[in-house]
Amino acid sequence: MSEPTLPPVPPLHAPPPAPVYVVRHTSALAIVSLVLGLLGWTLLPFLASIGAVICGHLARAEIRRNPATMDGDGMAIAGLVLGWSLIIITALTLLAVVLFFGGLAVLFGALGMSGQL
Repeated sequence: MSEPTLPPVPPLHAPPPAPVYVVRHTSALAIVSLVLGLLGWTLLPFLASIGAVICGHLARAEIRRNPATMDGDGMAIAGLVLGWSLIIITALTLLAVVLFFGGLAVLFGALGMSGQL
């Protein structure tokens, strides 16, 4: 006679579930903010910087609302930094030009030069 075979023993622990991968999409506004920030320093000095700041703030708000599915916070911050830095540099340059030529006008006025030759 043949020996009886034993049924297979079930495992004590169930295998771990397969990992779930969440696909995170990069925010389009973050990409636009970075591109406009770079354009602000090259081709469209002031207008693109304003667009970079606006899109950067909108992108960061969008990413905060959906942190599990949205990515691109670094690009949004880079666009913000590029945009704000150019806006500040432009404002300081305009202030320096106005103060320089205003100072010249006051100096020539104090010296009695009316600007007529």
